[in-house]
Amino acid sequence: MKSIRLSRTLLCGLLGGSALCLAFSLSAAAQVQTQQTETKGAPTKAVKVERGEIVYVSGNSVVIKMEDGTMRHFDNVPESTTVTVDGKQLNVHQLQPGMKVERQTITTSTPKTITTVKTVTGTVWHVTPPNSVILTLENGENQEFKIPKGQKFTINGQTLDAFGLKKGMKVDAQKVVEESAIEVAQEIKRTGKMPPPPPEPKADVPILVVMVPTPAAPAPAVETAAAEPAPKKLPKTASDFPLIGVLGALLCAASLTGMTIRKGIVRIAGSE
Repeated sequence: MKSIRLSRTLLCGLLGGSALCLAFSLSAAAQVQTQQTETKGAPTKAVKVERGEIVYVSGNSVVIKMEDGTMRHFDNVPESTTVTVDGKQLNVHQLQPGMKVERQTITTSTPKTITTVKTVTGTVWHVTPPNSVILTLENGENQEFKIPKGQKFTINGQTLDAFGLKKGMKVDAQKVVEESAIEVAQEIKRTGKMPPPPPEPKADVPILVVMVPTPAAPAPAVETAAAEPAPKKLPKTASDFPLIGVLGALLCAASLTGMTIRKGIVRIAGSE
């Protein structure tokens, strides 16, 4: 009995029956042995850094002011999310306004090639070239397999098509599929820094305490009556007769004084 071994590597992206060396139907999948291997390439890393300052914390809600000035609200932060501060893991309930926080997102992308080899072994029971072949599998069941268009077979160093298969030939068919994929993994690191304490005064510098006096209550306003302006000219309230009497009395006194002086002078002259 002649032995035929079929092996073919197919590129990723082929669909349907054209992706199979021998496409099978019904329950033939149960008779197929599958082996899968992965070949990984060099990984690449991308790091994204976000920084900000916590401005508000309430329950599981946090508001952070980012470096670009935007405000970001993180609601329902799980308690499992922690920030490393001074070597300690702090959850959302231990965060404080004024803390500086940083989040690093490290994305690792690794290209890989997945090679899948499926093998089926059987004996040709019937051939309908160029479309299908019925094989008697190792468990004694007959299964029909579709033959892709243009499929070639190597028999004892000779390349044959489906018309070269004969009943009784032992077929060891193999399907090899290579697929390209990218494996992506992310790692997030959260770190923080407590707000700095207020600076302490120097020991040799006196401390001055500024006393701000409390302003006294303003005195109640006293209403003062406006003074009446003085009249520019006194009103005429009496006659001129009293003034005339005073002048007359002064004249009489002057006359009496003059007479007395003359009499004294005459007496002095007569005695001489």
